Amino acid sequence: MKRFKNLYKITGFVFAVVLCVGVLFSCGKKAEREIVLGAHLPLSGVGALVGADQKWAYEEAVKDINDEGGIFVKEFNAKLPVKVIVVDDESDSGKAAAAVERLIKRDKVDMILSGQVGAMGVLPGMITAEKYKKYYHGNIIWKHDFLAHKFKWATMYFMEIPAIGIMPFELFKSLPEKERPKKIGLFMEDSFDGKAMGDGAAQVAKMYGYNIALRVTMGLGAKDFSTQVLKGKAAGVDAIISMANVPEMVTLIRQMKENNFSVKAFQGFKGTWSTEFSKALGADAEGVLLDAFWSEDYPYDGAKELGERYTKKFGDRSVSVGMYYATCQILWKAIEIAGTLDGAKVRQAVLDNKFETVNGPAKYDKDGVAIFPAGDCQWRDGKQISVYPPNLAKEKFVAMKPWDKR
Repeated sequence: MKRFKNLYKITGFVFAVVLCVGVLFSCGKKAEREIVLGAHLPLSGVGALVGADQKWAYEEAVKDINDEGGIFVKEFNAKLPVKVIVVDDESDSGKAAAAVERLIKRDKVDMILSGQVGAMGVLPGMITAEKYKKYYHGNIIWKHDFLAHKFKWATMYFMEIPAIGIMPFELFKSLPEKERPKKIGLFMEDSFDGKAMGDGAAQVAKMYGYNIALRVTMGLGAKDFSTQVLKGKAAGVDAIISMANVPEMVTLIRQMKENNFSVKAFQGFKGTWSTEFSKALGADAEGVLLDAFWSEDYPYDGAKELGERYTKKFGDRSVSVGMYYATCQILWKAIEIAGTLDGAKVRQAVLDNKFETVNGPAKYDKDGVAIFPAGDCQWRDGKQISVYPPNLAKEKFVAMKPWDKR
């Protein structure tokens, strides 16, 4: 009998030890908890150049917050480090949707950070995240496309087409009368976004008293735009508004020069952003305008420093990384405010608060939309110099010189 009593005591002791170890182990696991985010980016395919900048900005934002010890999450009563799992969606809408599904189902991410370029990546990513009720913290999608889906698990941080469309016409108006262009040509890629941008520009042109002299499409991945160039020259076009990827933009401008087709202004969207555009064209890129999501010249905390870090790493400037970095800043603060990794509650914190970022203040509306001012830069001596909006611009816009006067 005594032997059984001793066995009972020993068994009880062992059980207590196991229980304590289990509690300690579970506490340890909680302390080791990470905030795991997923991001699907075009690291190959037509969007690879801009995808690389977005990846760098996300990684810098993660590094910076982790250097501060992470994000304090009340639910865990601890600062948790952030981890981002980046998947290449290959600039393909179907693969973007599949990438988001893998991030959610296989990698068990807490939330999704935005992909790139509206219909090509962001929209299918948001639709997939909505299906699984996973919060998608987005950017680079047009407001009307976002609102059309009535998303309950996504937010968007971007510019508006009307504001972007107004930008070149305000710059044209800023020129002396004799230098202002008179005939506008729209050279838009043959895509959903290209059509939307073309429709918006045509609408704004009427507001400013312009008629569109010519509207042509540019095939995705096409190698020859001589037909479009000759049509523009024949129509007397003296200003071009164009949306296309980098290779197409480079080809278009090269063929404009080959055919001695000069314009007073060339407003590029998407394909004139990157330094690869300027490097490919050299002096022939001089004066070309590029839509900017951000500029290191902006007077916001951290903007200049972020630009300097990018330049130190790549030897170039960027007009986009600040927007991507700001997207992360908003999410980091929203997680802290929500005090949880529950995506619905984090999204509500995004909607309910105002955020200060390297891209300026951000305030979302009840539909999950936050708009920041459209920016424009001009290529000068191989650098993107901010020329719009006037209150943030570093320099004034100047008309382009004819090919034979350069």
